[in-house]
Amino acid sequence: MDKYTVKLMPRAYRDLDEIYVYIAAHIGVKETAVNLIDELEKAILTLDLMPYRGAERKVGAYANKGYRQVFVKNFVIVYRIVEKIKEVLIVTVRYTPSDF
Repeated sequence: MDKYTVKLMPRAYRDLDEIYVYIAAHIGVKETAVNLIDELEKAILTLDLMPYRGAERKVGAYANKGYRQVFVKNFVIVYRIVEKIKEVLIVTVRYTPSDF
């Protein structure tokens, strides 16, 4: 089984930071924020062995352009696979009920 390198694009880093800040500051539960970010990061890192497990994105932003998605709780991780160099690029992490 091939192993892929997983890289987060700058937007994905910002998304994770914003998710943490929103939950920790606006909802006021830092432990919940930390646990959610940990869960999202674990899901992201497991794409190194199974990048094709996520469904192709068919609706919303990045639809029908070769991007894939994995859902974690109420969030979607959008990524694309660069097969030529065995790389998974995490593009964004979004709250799913948003207009995305």
